[in-house]
Parts: sequence; structure tokens; C-alpha cells
Amino acid sequence: MVRPCGLLTDQKKPVPLKSISVTLTISEFVAGVSATLNYENEEKVPLEVVFVFPVDEDSAVYSFEAMVDGKKIVAELQDKNEARTSYENAISQGHQAFLLEEDDSSRDVFCCNLGNLPPGSKAALSLKYVQELPLEADGALRYVLPAVLNPRYQLSGGPEGSCLTMKTPVVPVEDLPYTLSMDATITSQHGIERVQCNCPLSATEYLGDKTSAQISLADGHKFDRDVELLIYYREVHTPSVAVEMGKPATKPDCLMGDPSAMVSFYPNIPEAQSAITCGEFIFLMDRSGSMGCPMSNQDKSQLRIEAAKETLIWLLKSLPIGCYFNIYGFGTFYEAFFQNSVKYTQDTMEEALRRVKLMQADLGGTEILAPLKNIYSAASIPGHPLQLFVFTDGEVDDTFSVIREVKSNGLRHRCFSFGIGEGASTSLIKGIARVSGGTAEFITGEERMQSKALRALKRSLQPVVEDVSLGWNLPPGLAAKMLSPEPTVIFRGQRLIIYAQLTGKMPLHRSSPCCQVLPPDQGHGLHRYSSK
Repeated sequence: MVRPCGLLTDQKKPVPLKSISVTLTISEFVAGVSATLNYENEEKVPLEVVFVFPVDEDSAVYSFEAMVDGKKIVAELQDKNEARTSYENAISQGHQAFLLEEDDSSRDVFCCNLGNLPPGSKAALSLKYVQELPLEADGALRYVLPAVLNPRYQLSGGPEGSCLTMKTPVVPVEDLPYTLSMDATITSQHGIERVQCNCPLSATEYLGDKTSAQISLADGHKFDRDVELLIYYREVHTPSVAVEMGKPATKPDCLMGDPSAMVSFYPNIPEAQSAITCGEFIFLMDRSGSMGCPMSNQDKSQLRIEAAKETLIWLLKSLPIGCYFNIYGFGTFYEAFFQNSVKYTQDTMEEALRRVKLMQADLGGTEILAPLKNIYSAASIPGHPLQLFVFTDGEVDDTFSVIREVKSNGLRHRCFSFGIGEGASTSLIKGIARVSGGTAEFITGEERMQSKALRALKRSLQPVVEDVSLGWNLPPGLAAKMLSPEPTVIFRGQRLIIYAQLTGKMPLHRSSPCCQVLPPDQGHGLHRYSSK
């Protein structure tokens, strides 16, 4: 099942969207996003509406406002039960009110009950959040405009009957009833080599010694895909520090009042001379109904199950001779190719490839807990550490239970997860990789599928760099309070970002080749994210 997003009625019907404007500020590896969405109730009766929007697992929403017919309502942080009581009291009296909550079963979906929207009323919804940007296999930073900011319409001539196009109006591309504008500013002391986008951009303007760039979407964006930016820095492997000064008129010794530091460490670790040639590789393939949906809303977009199968085939052909492997398919129930993991030979590989090609998205729901428990209950193969590869679009009922199950077995295996298709659950995909010491990849198109699959396999075959530690050499009177978990290991090709609060006497601040000092009026992206 694909979760509907945007401004919805209590019947899950969309309220008409009129326009979207997005301002994006990327500083080093953190993005600050400010988005405004304008809606209008075209019905003749009041509507009780809810705003549902997905954000990346590595995001933190810090501001939400609603402007209804010129009346501004600003979100206030309260205890969960107290907030629900206040909302229900306001609604029962016919007032506008909204309740913003994190989804009970997933960290990457937020729901906001906006209450009553009178007939003919216009609502402008503004949200702000910060997000740590992931790295691609080729070292590019990747930003994707969230699905809710690019609502899906079934384009005339597109595929019919898919779960991505249910209950959506059919319109020609040129007649889409809303407009989108996006402006982005990118700054980095590393220097910016280039910026790529899957949608047409206006001319990119570089400032200074290409340490800053400004871009915007070109007129005529067709709204037929998510907007994806790829940002390439020149000296990305050079360790760097960014310090964001505290907010003026805020008392010291509090997070927003003190400077925040972000240390980025992306070492160019040489490949091990002899990769691991042993291991038990188990592949867990989502075969639920939602995997039969297209990867995106573009014409002739590949089905998710086909993309997952292609990725799995590349991995199967690249396993080391002598290891052990097995493949599970799951939906409402699960089934395994072999009763137990088998030794990887030419014969077993060919048998597995034949069966993978026959896989369909025909197993119903997305019940991943049962196969996980079955995999973890099996006896370990001596000398062959377990490496688990999961392929899913993440449409599970209880993300937190799945992450807990993986974490409870984290000492005996690593999990490498693949999110398939636009809108895959970042909470599930990143969560199960994080708690097991693995890595997460997202497959949204065919252009980088193979490199991502092989990067994950290489990491599973490479030993990790252990005993990683961070020491601070600070001026007298200045101390660093760690806000991030203490790093312990790092894979080849992986980046570490560490956040700290600086307390004490801050010397006169100015930037240097290895340290960028940001003034307090740039959105406080580092402060916001480090408090996540």
C-alpha cells in the first residue's frame, strides 16, 4: 500500500493544490529546506483536513505554520497527550487548530491535523527542516525534493491501474493545476566542481572561487518526476570543520546560544589487498503488491520488482566462490529458495538466477518480521559471518519493530539495505542498516543501480576500519561537548559526520582553509540538525 500524501480530507481525498515554492540552502553536507504549499477548499462545505508529508530519516522538522484566510497559526511544542487534548477542544468549538505528530510506527512520516477548513478558504502551509545529505557511490551529495512537494497526478497516456496512480486525476502534462518553483544556494569550503539535476535548471551561477553556487528550476518543469540534485565537491576527501555561531540574544550554555561544530571525515581508504572470500549471504526480497508499482510516475518507468531483481542478479553473479547463500521472498507469507543456505557454485548460482527471473510481486502484504526471525534463528555457519541484503520499498506496518529485531541480532551480522523506488521508507531502509553496522542504498532509476549494488557488496567483503576516535585540539577556555554518537568503525567509501556544541570562551572567529565559520543568520542548520 502506498501512503497518500499532501493535504487530505478525512476520506483521504486530496484538497486541490495551487502552488509550491521551495528554498534550499546547502552548506557542506547539511541542507536547510523551506517550503510553502498553497491549497484551496473548492467544496461548499467545511472540510476537516490533515497534512501528511514524508521527510528523510536523517531530517529534523523545526518549524510549521498554517495561514488560513489571513489568520496565522504557529506550531508549539507540547506533551503529546496535552497537545491532542488542546486540538480536540479547539475543533469541537469550531476553531482552526492543528496537531503535528511524528507517525507512531515510522520516523519519516509526519502528520498534521489542521482541523476545519471553511468553504472557499485558502491555506498556505509552510514547513522548515534540516537534513544531512547522503553520498552516492561516485562521491556526489544527493538531495531529493520530498514526494509530498511534488504531488502525483496520473498523466494521460501513462500506465493505468498501478498503485501510484489510484484515485488521482488524469491530466495532460501541460494542464497540471499547480506550479512549482525551487531556488537553491550551495556553499562549501571544498569548492564546487559541478551540480547536476534530473530536471532542467536555469543557468548555474558560481560565486567566489566556486565555493558558492546558485541554481533554480527552469520554467516549464513537467512535474513528472521527483527533483534530484547531485552536487560534486572538488576536495571532498579533505577533512573539514564548519562552525556555526550561536544565535544572538540567546543565553550561553544552551544549544542555540553556543556555537555548533560539524566535523566531516570522508577518508580515501585504500582497498584491502585481500577481500573476504567467505561469508553467508542471505538476500531478502520484498514481493508484496506495492513492488508491482512503477519506480516513478514517468512514462515507461521500470517496475520496482524488476529493478530489485536486476540488482539482485548483479549481486549473485559477483559473489565469491566458496561462500554460502540463500534467497527469501516475502509478502503476507515468505518462502526460501533453499531449505538452508547452500554453497555458492556455478550450479547453485544458475539455479538461483533462473528462479530470480521468475519472481513476481504476488505475495500480498509486507510482513518482513517473520522471515527475519527465521533467518536469525538458523544456526551460524562456522567461518562464514552472516551478511543480510534487504530489498524493499519499505511499506511495512511497524518500522520500529523491524528495526528492533535487526538491532537485537546486530552483533552476529551486518545488514545492507536497498530502498526501491521513489518514496521508499528512509526510516526503515536506513534504520536497519544503521543498527547492524551495514549501509543503505536507494535505487530510484537505472542509471546508478549497478554501481550502488556493487558498492554494497564490496563493503560486505571488506573489513571495516575499527577503533576510530576523535580528539579535539581547542584554544584554552574552549571545550567541545559531543552531540553525535561516538564513532567506532568506518567502511571504505563511507563518510562520518560528527556534531559538537562548543562551550566557553570563543576566540575571534574567522574562516581558514580547513574551518569554515558561518554567521548566525544562515538558518542555524547545524544547530537544528545537531539537536536531532
